[in-house]
Amino acid sequence: MDNGYIILGIVALLFLSLYGFAYFSVFLEKYKQKKFQKRELERERLRKEQMIRNQEIRDEKLRKFNKRKEEIQRELMLLEKMKMKQKVS
Repeated sequence: MDNGYIILGIVALLFLSLYGFAYFSVFLEKYKQKKFQKRELERERLRKEQMIRNQEIRDEKLRKFNKRKEEIQRELMLLEKMKMKQKVS
């Protein structure tokens, strides 16, 4: 009878190990999927941050360009006024 319990234990251990092996592959696949999703979310977050930084740089360049454009317009207007004064004199 003792041998029957040992054989029954071995068979139960065999089924448990097969179940564990099958579940381990599922667990491993889920783990890889979560890791991949996490990595993709991190990449997307970094991409958005980079886009925001690039937009800020473009906005700053545009602001400087517009400021310089206004300065040039002002200088041209002053030159035009000086030219008109010289013609009048």
